[in-house]
Amino acid sequence: MRGRRTRDTAVTPAAHTESISMHPIISTHSLDDGTLTSDVNPTTLLHNPEASEKSQNKLTKRLSVSFFIFGLINNVLYVIILSAALDLVPPSTPKGIILFCNIAPALTAKVAWPYILKGRIRYAKRLLGCCLLSTLGMIVVASFDSLFMRLVGISFASFSSGLGELTFLQLSTTYAPPSIAGRCVSYFASGTGAAGLFGALVWWEVRSLGVRIGVGMSSVLPLVIPLSYLFLLPKPSAFLASHTIDDPSSPTGMGGSMTYTSLPMAEDEIGEEEGALPRSKKGVVLSANDKWRLVRPLLLRYMLPLFSVYLFEYTINQGIAPTLIYPVPSPDQYPLLSKLINNIRDYYPLWQLIYQATVFLSRSTISIGIPPLPRRLLPLPSIVQAGILLTVAFESGVGFYPAEAEGLSIATVFLLISLEGICGGLAYVNVYYHINQEKPDPASAHDPEKIKQEREFQIGSIGFSDSIGILLASILSVPVEVELCRTQIHRGKTLCMGL
Repeated sequence: MRGRRTRDTAVTPAAHTESISMHPIISTHSLDDGTLTSDVNPTTLLHNPEASEKSQNKLTKRLSVSFFIFGLINNVLYVIILSAALDLVPPSTPKGIILFCNIAPALTAKVAWPYILKGRIRYAKRLLGCCLLSTLGMIVVASFDSLFMRLVGISFASFSSGLGELTFLQLSTTYAPPSIAGRCVSYFASGTGAAGLFGALVWWEVRSLGVRIGVGMSSVLPLVIPLSYLFLLPKPSAFLASHTIDDPSSPTGMGGSMTYTSLPMAEDEIGEEEGALPRSKKGVVLSANDKWRLVRPLLLRYMLPLFSVYLFEYTINQGIAPTLIYPVPSPDQYPLLSKLINNIRDYYPLWQLIYQATVFLSRSTISIGIPPLPRRLLPLPSIVQAGILLTVAFESGVGFYPAEAEGLSIATVFLLISLEGICGGLAYVNVYYHINQEKPDPASAHDPEKIKQEREFQIGSIGFSDSIGILLASILSVPVEVELCRTQIHRGKTLCMGL
């Protein structure tokens, strides 16, 4: 299946055996020069089921690894910046300002691209731009000592991360059947969770080198994304070669099979997008009314749970966790803990490490075979998260145990932070999994290009809800941290003054 598109022709019975089944939403994957590519030979697959199964298993593994890498690298700089918050700003500066600059530009990207921009998505160009902007941002953070310039660099990296996350989630909708599309989302979510753990561990190891070297080393990581996209990620057309749409649960909501034929490609279409479509569909653009119609049913079903869980989660991480500090443990009483905590400033990175580890585990639940939460239970993680927030706030301000029982306090915080990460990860992977599996509007069933754009918009449209939750948390966390520190001082605990 390699070569330029030819004019649209009817499929004759003789040619039918040379055709491949096609998901109505997805057409073949074209490069910027207009050529079609495929990772498999469709004729071989039709006549050799064993070869088909082996080829599909290989493609599926490549797809899973690709989306895992996308999630890992896209989010790792975000996590490194948050983990390094104490080292990037002066002691008197609230750490919430780092969170604000690390999320506000991402929110801008998540709102601007799906809601303002129209038409087809140029995936390759987007990802290359994200790579360059991320690298530039980290170089700026590493090269300047002034707070202002570091915040500028963080903003560059944040915008790139937000646009990258949006783009990869939209890219997942171009794959079929639904099981493959769901795999894309689940492995991307697992990668974002791994980014949290990997980023926190990286900063834990390199923070002794200082901001200039530690952050500078991380500036090369974004280069992995375009390399994986170009050389590892299978094309959507590769999964159509052995798949016939006869399942009414498919994303189109239509049964029956559809046969693939090459589609025409006008010269002015070349390079528009990797998922090329018929010439007659070139001008399809979602209107503002179309977008509102698509967003309205998602507000309470997906956006509110995602907004709530992230509001509570990041208020804990940036407003309360910096105040969850205790005396440095004695090697005689706590031999293991004393190896991890050598200074009161080590508590905050430790809480971040615990949080990121549990986020990784919970975001990987679907990819390792655990069934997703039922749609009706999507609000549950945010409800539990609200209870955790109140509990850790009480521990910070008042305390559950006497001052001399810091071991019990540390163990309690360990459990609460772990549960916080589990709730946050479950909310993320399950919301995006369910939105990926949403069936399209039957009114658009006759128009494959419109269905494609609607699915891309739907999964991209809810991304701003978690970003708004994080942004609001960054604003709330500043007075929360200050007030909790003041409360601790009033009861004679002055450790927070040393941060």
